[in-house]
Amino acid sequence: MGGYILAIDQGTTSSRAIIFDGDQKIAGVGQKEFPQHFPKSGWVEHELEDIWQSVAATCRAAIADAGIAASDIAAIGITNQRETVALWDRATGEPVHRAIVWQDRRTADFCDDLKAKGHEAEFTAKTGLLLDPYFSGTKIAWLLDNVDGLRARAEAGEIAFGTIDTFLIWRLTGGARHVTDATNAARTLIFNIDEENWDEELLSILRIPRAILPEVLDCAADFGTATADILGAEIPVYGVAGDQQAATIGQACFEPGMFKSTYGTGCFALLNTGTDRVASKNRMLTTIAYRLNGETTYALEGSIFMAGASVQWLRDGLGIIESAAESGAMAEKADPEQDVYLVPAFVGLGAPHWDANARGALFGLTRGTGPNEIAKATLEAVCYQTRDLLEAMHDDWDAPDHASTTLRVDGGMVVSDWTMQCLADILDAPVDRPKVLETTALGAAWLAGSYAGVWPDRAEFAESWALERQFAPKMAKDERSRKYAGWKDAVGRTLSSR
Repeated sequence: MGGYILAIDQGTTSSRAIIFDGDQKIAGVGQKEFPQHFPKSGWVEHELEDIWQSVAATCRAAIADAGIAASDIAAIGITNQRETVALWDRATGEPVHRAIVWQDRRTADFCDDLKAKGHEAEFTAKTGLLLDPYFSGTKIAWLLDNVDGLRARAEAGEIAFGTIDTFLIWRLTGGARHVTDATNAARTLIFNIDEENWDEELLSILRIPRAILPEVLDCAADFGTATADILGAEIPVYGVAGDQQAATIGQACFEPGMFKSTYGTGCFALLNTGTDRVASKNRMLTTIAYRLNGETTYALEGSIFMAGASVQWLRDGLGIIESAAESGAMAEKADPEQDVYLVPAFVGLGAPHWDANARGALFGLTRGTGPNEIAKATLEAVCYQTRDLLEAMHDDWDAPDHASTTLRVDGGMVVSDWTMQCLADILDAPVDRPKVLETTALGAAWLAGSYAGVWPDRAEFAESWALERQFAPKMAKDERSRKYAGWKDAVGRTLSSR
């Protein structure tokens, strides 16, 4: 074995596969987009067969790109879009419905009803999550209640549930394994993150039969073996983590107090709190960062729904840019005397507000406002929202030495030097951009490679993390305070409860 690891990164709009060599360098890549389905307003679905076919195709493409044989691969690691729900027939492996995607809002009324009945405190105490359509539990309940005959079949043990990792493992192993990892289980709304098992009381409230649930393993474990007919050789699956947790691992954020933020379609920030399970008073999520060798590390997480998606709006909605790369250059040309604020509540506001009914707004427009100022406001909004999350997390967790906070970043937006400098200025903290930006896939690969014994252990892997550039804050304190106060005022004006 040459230490090659295949990382499957199954995302919301595309599937990627990356071959890493024994030095944790990228040797081959495959990527394939797949269709999105929007059957009703606020509904988002994926065809599970589209996901499976895209994963199989990208794995073969990455192997070919690396110029290796499947038998050269020591193990497979999987990272995936979290909270997306799949249900399938145990006997045939056929999906019983399209996957309901994490972005889907169809269970909003159900969540409101559960809140009205006083259930949210119990869900939060046990799962660390809020009653929101974002999470898997109410999606499962909706499928059981709305697909003819499905509840009876589920109760009879004929149906399997999984997040996307579980579905992929089922297919890779020819139906031999029905398993997930602790990080994906922690996002379902039915997994008790203290007792680390499926919670009977929460299952009862949502009327979800235990018979459909997978076994929960550590993030680095024996998840089964991919059959030879798929990739050309039998390959063990040794690592699994949800995408944001995998990025945390890939950024080597193994010590309490380390903070990472991924800037993709949305922005997801995780603060490692070690073995302390911190209950948030600011509507942050308490979640499992990873579980290794039976020991659980927790995190506080904040979710921003619109990050890169706001830049896409500049391109597709307003037509003021042709590519995302133009936004930083435009922001640099913006009039510094104009204070324009974009609150990108296009689909509501995530943490710490969790206001699904808030809507986007632009403030501070003048006759002199043009595309450059709007581009700048769009990028600044991502930075302000990150500060909202960081301040809420530090208020939740009274850890020592907050002044030393350093943010490790990844995702498509971080290639913009202007945006990263703005982020450092607004946070008043250093921002570290790594040499390897594929941190999500790297995290999944490390889980698999370390378990297979062909990659370094945790300490050595952390030492190998390499900085490409650090952005240090340069903005004057008074200016930072003034600009952030303007942002807080703008957000307050968009909240539906105002």
